[in-house]
Amino acid sequence: MGSKKKHQKKDRPPKATQASRADKHVLYQRAVQSPGADVEFFSERFEEMRGRPALRLREDFCGTALLATTWCASDPRRTAVGVDLDGATLGWGREHNVDPAGAEVAARVELIEGDVRAVVAAPADITCAMNFSYCVFKRRDELRAYLEAARRGLREDGIFIAELYGGLEAIDVLEEERELDDFTYIWEQESFNPLDHSTTCHIHFEFDDGSRIERAFTYEWRLWTIPELRELLLEAGFREVKVFWEEVEVDEDEVDEDGDAIMTGTGEYVEVTELDENQESWLVYLIALA
Repeated sequence: MGSKKKHQKKDRPPKATQASRADKHVLYQRAVQSPGADVEFFSERFEEMRGRPALRLREDFCGTALLATTWCASDPRRTAVGVDLDGATLGWGREHNVDPAGAEVAARVELIEGDVRAVVAAPADITCAMNFSYCVFKRRDELRAYLEAARRGLREDGIFIAELYGGLEAIDVLEEERELDDFTYIWEQESFNPLDHSTTCHIHFEFDDGSRIERAFTYEWRLWTIPELRELLLEAGFREVKVFWEEVEVDEDEVDEDGDAIMTGTGEYVEVTELDENQESWLVYLIALA
């Protein structure tokens, strides 16, 4: 009898998941950043306080430099410098944000790999530290050294802008989800130590096919308070510190697990000098005047 060949079934490569095809930097920019709104807020506040347009921005802890690029694209007179320790992320930003903005814009964006406390660049009208990045400095002397460097890097009438979050939920262990068009953004507060305000937080991304990017970004921070930051900014040589609080709106049709109406931020910020009560969560800009 003639021998029969057995046909072996070829193993098919596993189908690529949405998570495996996704770029975490793209997801972060879509879920977390609002560079257009930041540029508008910065521009308006600076002109109100200084009576002239702001033309030069320094974005410390710039990551992918999306804000610096948006700043330069908003006005042909504007220049920006972005500073970050992570060379790979800066390279990604150059490839995906700066260069695609066009040669004319890209020529006005400078990216520097280095420590924000040590890098010296041309003086800025505005220096910013967004997305709570400065919270990586956990001791007063470390943070004060950074704020002193930020003050030295400003023009005579420059301003420093930083974001801060807080509220009753900020010191809790929790997960929050937000649905976007094609993925879910998940913010996890894994731990909080009330003795030193150290906190560990993660960002995860989840997709419709069930795949997930676990701990796409992890942060080991100290959650500073508004009074601490104000004191440190004044110690660092700033003359005055203003607080701009995000306004909230109440959605009576949406309630939390306790039956309370859900409050959400409007994206509008107003200057405050006194508040009657804390909120579950809040977001502020601190603006320090040189």
